Amino acid sequence: MIVAEKISEVKAQVREWKKAGYSIGLVPTMGYLHEGHASLIKRARQENDKVIVSDFVNPIQFGPNEDLATYPRDFDADCKLCESIGADLIFHPEPVEMYGDAFFSYVGVNTLSEGLCGKSRPIHFNGVCTVVTKLFNIAEADRAYFGQKDAQQLAIVRRMAKDLNYNIEIVGCPIIREEDGLAKSSRNTYLNAEERKAAVILHKALTKGEEMVKAGEKDAKKVVAAITEIIESEPLSKIDYVELVDYEKLQPVETIDGPILTAVAVYIGKTRLIDNFIAE
Repeated sequence: MIVAEKISEVKAQVREWKKAGYSIGLVPTMGYLHEGHASLIKRARQENDKVIVSDFVNPIQFGPNEDLATYPRDFDADCKLCESIGADLIFHPEPVEMYGDAFFSYVGVNTLSEGLCGKSRPIHFNGVCTVVTKLFNIAEADRAYFGQKDAQQLAIVRRMAKDLNYNIEIVGCPIIREEDGLAKSSRNTYLNAEERKAAVILHKALTKGEEMVKAGEKDAKKVVAAITEIIESEPLSKIDYVELVDYEKLQPVETIDGPILTAVAVYIGKTRLIDNFIAE
């Protein structure tokens, strides 16, 4: 497996692969890889000749009071995982390599980025779209793989790729969960034992909401209320949002008709966790 820290190294390798006619899969990550990331890499391995994993904690998607400095990192472990499941190249740049000493260009997607996590993290998705755009241009991949846990991010990247005519397929992959239902996330490491036990309330609440939708409930407010009630029953929880939106434009709906995304962001102690379900 190739470990590249420079954009020029990745581009040179990509040129060789393209010349040989290889297809390329890209898995953008912020490192501290877990089974959720592994599922994306495995899917990319199955569907492409070559697989690039980016391992980069992207500073421009963190707000001033967010956890950039403390975000978990373990590049050695990331390399071992990537190599064990067949990644061909891991791209691990420093921020100065990606953004230089001065950076003035940003990419954003309006409307889809304004609700849900965009309300409390107003710069986040511009940072995501900008780094993803750069990775698309660097890797020249045929397919890029994103997890459904970050459903808003997935929807935004899909819209960006469509609107800007990127010649790349955006592949969404299912949420990978712990045995008790908690969605796997690098931020789960912030939870102490009591908080970790409390965090399963997100999955419990969303399961109830999904059952209601599958049973034919059409009133979005009733589904949101049921999810909210369950989350609020956990003393360690503090809700950021519970919302039910249409899955294309991520706008709130009153009546459930067509594909919907039901998403939550909840603080367990000081740790902000997200989870969701999609109903077609």
